Order: sequence, then C-alpha cells, then structure tokens
Amino acid sequence: MKTKEKEIVTLQRSLLHDTEKMLNKQIEMEGKSSAYYLSMASWCDMMGYDNAAKLLYAHAEEERQHMLKLLHYINEAGGHAIQPEITGIKHHFNSLKEIFQLILEHEIQVTKSINIIVDHCFGVKDFATFSFMQWYVTEQREEETLARRALELFDIIGEEGIGLWTIDQELGKLHDSTGDA
Repeated sequence: MKTKEKEIVTLQRSLLHDTEKMLNKQIEMEGKSSAYYLSMASWCDMMGYDNAAKLLYAHAEEERQHMLKLLHYINEAGGHAIQPEITGIKHHFNSLKEIFQLILEHEIQVTKSINIIVDHCFGVKDFATFSFMQWYVTEQREEETLARRALELFDIIGEEGIGLWTIDQELGKLHDSTGDA
C-alpha cells in the first residue's frame, strides 16, 4: 500500500487525526505520574510516614486509572493507544516536604499539558475529544488543590518536635477526604 493510501486508511479508521499523538504523550505522562507516586509512597512507607504512604499509594492508582481512561478513549475512537515505557523515576527523597513540593510542581506540569491538548482540540474542532478532556481539566484543579493543602500543613504545623508526626496524621485526613480511602 502506498504511503498516501495508508494515511487515508488511518484517517478513516481514527476519529482523532493529529490529536492521537498528543493523547499518547498524555498517557505517558499519566503513567509516569503513577510510577512517580508509587516510588514516593514506598519511600514514605520505609520512613514510617504511614498516612502519607496511604495517600500516595492511592494517588498512584488514581493516576494509573487516568492513564487507562485515555488509553480506552484513543482505542474506542479508532486510534492506537501506546503503553509507555516508564524510566527515570526518582526513588530517594530528602524529606517529606520535598515530596509534596515535587508533587505540586509535577501536577502543574500535568495541568499545562492537558491545557495544551484542550486548546489544540478546540482549534482543530475536535469537539468530542475537547469534551472528553474537560474531566481532566476539572481533575487537575483538584490535584493541584490537594498538593497545595498538603504543603500548607508544613507551614502551619512546622516540622520540629512532633510536627512531622502531626503532618502525617493530617495527610491521613486529606487522604480520607479525597474519597480514595
């Protein structure tokens, strides 16, 4: 089959057109998020931050579900979702606070990526994907808010004395309030 014919078949098969590549990059980002949070959860577990670990284990699974939701969407639209290769995950952290600082920075990057996809979809009039991505827009606002609330605990409580223990207890309450318990 000639290259032009292959392109026509691909376009007829997929409703996503050039959006598919962007969505596959988002699958990779969500997969890395899941692996990153799993690594953070393991570190917290090892360090005795039980509630932080529970929050991050649940968050790792939630990010995996975000990845799967995108994967199914691409395939249902006639595209080809690609399972990403996950490498370069950090496994050692300097402090519990560093973890939540990294989470906020990461979630801001995920939000930017989603906003780029949404803007693209609007521009090319891919309104089905634009509508689908609105769930991610709302979810990202929640993700950033949760990370900010977690970081505020360090400022409000402080890390001295029983501060870290108290922060870990409060992280458990954040976990319970997210519905991931």
